[in-house]
Amino acid sequence: MKEKKYTLISIAAVAIFLIIWQICAAMNPGGMLPTPVAVVKAFFLKFTDKNPDGATMLVHLGASLKVALSGYLIGLLIGIPLGICMAWYKKFDWFARPLFDLIRPVPGIAWIPLMIILFGIGLLSKSMVIFISSFTACVINSYSGIKQTESVHLWVGQIYGASNTTQLFKIAIPTALPMIMTGMKAALGTSWGALIAAELLASTKGLGFMIQQSRGLMRVDIIIAGMAMIGIVGALLGVLLNLLEKLVLRGGRW
Repeated sequence: MKEKKYTLISIAAVAIFLIIWQICAAMNPGGMLPTPVAVVKAFFLKFTDKNPDGATMLVHLGASLKVALSGYLIGLLIGIPLGICMAWYKKFDWFARPLFDLIRPVPGIAWIPLMIILFGIGLLSKSMVIFISSFTACVINSYSGIKQTESVHLWVGQIYGASNTTQLFKIAIPTALPMIMTGMKAALGTSWGALIAAELLASTKGLGFMIQQSRGLMRVDIIIAGMAMIGIVGALLGVLLNLLEKLVLRGGRW
């Protein structure tokens, strides 16, 4: 019963939003704000129409996903082990922390001009921006997860003769998995946002490029359609991570 109630509330919220949008579009004197129907039409038309930016929606989406997933996965592969090692090995933490503390406050977007100068506007420059954005979140959460391991659990492992490495892989990392998964989710959000920012500034394909080109041509309907696609894909990627989290935390059982 409660689920139906929440579903109705959600539907009502969306309906109210669309009604307000329709009213605002009707009251807009310059006609610059398109109606929801116009945006939906532009959204589906863009799957077959290359105008005004020279590519269809799927081409732009594929370009964005290629950059986002490449940088994101590299960030995970480097950031998670680094965070674990920093938390577990004190000497390594002393070595790596000063450099990481210098990089951590700098947002991924701030790296865009440097990466463009070093690597141009191709895949590598945008992937590096995504890597830095995802890397930071993965390190922080992996580090925090290992540090939250209960000392009594480690003490029990020592009593049973577990080595330092065994304690890390059998006690600390399984305990830290929820925090590590949280870091992966946070990294996905920051990576997706940094990607769009990078494509807005310098790109030849991608959803950000499509939005930027449409802005110059005052195609507000395509701008909003592109924003909708960004939201839809981001939500779907989040759902996939949630499914992965359930699988991992349940020991491989759904």
